[in-house]
Amino acid sequence: MAELRLVDLVKEFQSFDSPEGKVVAVDHVNLEVERGELVTLLGPSGCGKTTLLRMIAGFEDPTSGDIFLGDRRINDLAPNKRDAAMVFQSYAIFPHLNVFENVAFGLRLQNLTEAQVQERVNRVLELVGLTELARRSPDQLSGGQQQRVALARAIVMEPRLLLFDEPLSNLDAKLREQMRIEIRQLQQRLGITSVYVTHDQAEAMSISDRIVVMNHGRIEQVGPPLALYARPRNRFVAAFIGDVNFISGEVVAPGRVRVLTETFPVADMPESLRPGQQVTLTLRPESVELLSDPRSPQSQFSGEVRRVTFLGGMVEYEVQAEGLGSLVVHASNPILRGVLRRGDHVGLHIPPAALHVLP
Repeated sequence: MAELRLVDLVKEFQSFDSPEGKVVAVDHVNLEVERGELVTLLGPSGCGKTTLLRMIAGFEDPTSGDIFLGDRRINDLAPNKRDAAMVFQSYAIFPHLNVFENVAFGLRLQNLTEAQVQERVNRVLELVGLTELARRSPDQLSGGQQQRVALARAIVMEPRLLLFDEPLSNLDAKLREQMRIEIRQLQQRLGITSVYVTHDQAEAMSISDRIVVMNHGRIEQVGPPLALYARPRNRFVAAFIGDVNFISGEVVAPGRVRVLTETFPVADMPESLRPGQQVTLTLRPESVELLSDPRSPQSQFSGEVRRVTFLGGMVEYEVQAEGLGSLVVHASNPILRGVLRRGDHVGLHIPPAALHVLP
């Protein structure tokens, strides 16, 4: 049995701006999270991911549907009775308590002995690397250290379910990368079932066992990061998960699509597609190979570089490809390969495995 189950979950809010007088924030969501799994709810602002998390935590009541933790229905339980802990976006640590007392606060409400509190808090502070800062006040901590305090305060309760509400959004880019690695390693070490909310695609892909892509309150697709990236179910998922080019093609036979004059074998083509049908293919920018000589035998299409954006470890090009339109192309290792210039004429090679047909 799944550790967490959401069954036909709906959340409606009253709205005077809507003709129906209500807004559906979460629309019949069904989801299962396995024990020890980290599942990320990903989507644009207003897609319903935070509302869904708050219902799991008990801060919002579902309009209809059920929430199960193991075999126990928890809809009617107060937040502090759900065996779940949340790490908030704003940290929400007490400014008048030092690090140790912030982490110990929840334990003291359980009437544990002082020895038990000391042992559990010290163990968790060591886990998150805060042992030497135990007596500091929050105003003496950096943003990353404050986030570690919030994380420690959640896991010291030894919850069955750990919830994250965009916990890294207040940190700078470099610290976000460091903290997401630390959170993932800690979650795997402790084996706590976790639900994580973010709108950052890179963050979701780097920490998740599975990603739930949401839009307008509904689930668009669920799967491991690589599956969603390589085989998106629809145009919304393809565009939201990373950068993508959309290319028009025509089905010429089962499992084969023609793009202009080139014919490509395509895996996982829907059986409903028939020869002569127009389709849209996805092509990730890093899958395109740029050739400095457009007359190269490997060149399938030719184009002109219209924009060059140097990003350190890679260069992003916008190439106006003949017959294909504007394509975004990512080229790695510019130190060794060099950087093309605006106006350069290039060839393009597209490996067949890089193309995915949208239904």
